[in-house]
Amino acid sequence: MQDNTSENHSQNIGFQSEETSQESNFTDSSNQQLDFIYQSVSKIKSEIHKIIIGQDEMIDLLLVSLFADGHVLLEGVPGVAKTITAKLLARTLSIDFSRIQFTPDMMPTDILGTTIYSLQEAEFNFTKGPIFSQIVLIDEINRAPAKTQAALFEVMEERQVTIDGTTHKMELPFFVIATQNPIEQEGTYRLPEAQLDRFLFRISLNYPSLSEEKQILHRFKNQLQNDISVVNPVLKGVDILACRKIVEEVHIKDELLDYIAEITYQTRNHGSLYLGASPRASLAIMRASKAMAVLRGRMFVTPEDIQEVAYPVLGHRIMITPEREMEGLTGEDLVKEMIQKLDVPR
Repeated sequence: MQDNTSENHSQNIGFQSEETSQESNFTDSSNQQLDFIYQSVSKIKSEIHKIIIGQDEMIDLLLVSLFADGHVLLEGVPGVAKTITAKLLARTLSIDFSRIQFTPDMMPTDILGTTIYSLQEAEFNFTKGPIFSQIVLIDEINRAPAKTQAALFEVMEERQVTIDGTTHKMELPFFVIATQNPIEQEGTYRLPEAQLDRFLFRISLNYPSLSEEKQILHRFKNQLQNDISVVNPVLKGVDILACRKIVEEVHIKDELLDYIAEITYQTRNHGSLYLGASPRASLAIMRASKAMAVLRGRMFVTPEDIQEVAYPVLGHRIMITPEREMEGLTGEDLVKEMIQKLDVPR
């Protein structure tokens, strides 16, 4: 494992295995492929749970997003394992990992890279920034100003960066995990809607239960620091890309596509909302539900898959009217209400 820290508070960590990076463990049979994915997911969870107690829903949604070729925004108060979970997931994958700590003085070039004139070669050379990795953890994304956040638009949507008229493609798989604290307001900048829309999921993390809190204390009573070196790689980059191919082949009935469209359409015609979800949200629900089906060991989507991913997809794409928000209405309540009103296709 390589560890380099640069002046812009970024950290590059590589987990690439030279001996195994070129070959996938996949076979030709669909059943064998599904079994391989199921076993791999179980191993990844087991490795992460060497350190993390609980947070099973977050881990499932992180894996769904990874297999659906999406990005994730983790939202929660300090100390609920947002950053450490992202780092542990990166350790279970044999691909490059980069961490960027966003700060108020950060510039777009600190993330993307810059063109520097070389006196020896008498020409300009592009020096890549920390975004040029495969798993990128952006810690406290709302600490950076809007112009720095806007630097992520192209790379998150198109998997490429354009600098001085030259386009630089990202190495696949490319997966962004961002964190933010929703409580603290001083020294933070609200993420623009265009930025939020580029995240497949927003996952809200809650405090652990009393039982989980006791387990945490008992597990770490003799440790001063988490030893993440105990977490071992499970999947290679080519395996992740193969998983995404399998997700593309998952069958979803036309009735379920109509069901997704109806859920999204309701957000645009609801009296408690002044911003509904775009067609990108419908596509996100479809992709995520197919990945969820694969995670559950199936090659077909069920209504339950759609319902399970609906709120993480829609929660950050809808905006409640101030009046209803003051009454205590939440996005999750609204999404559940809209789903309950619809007939479930069977």
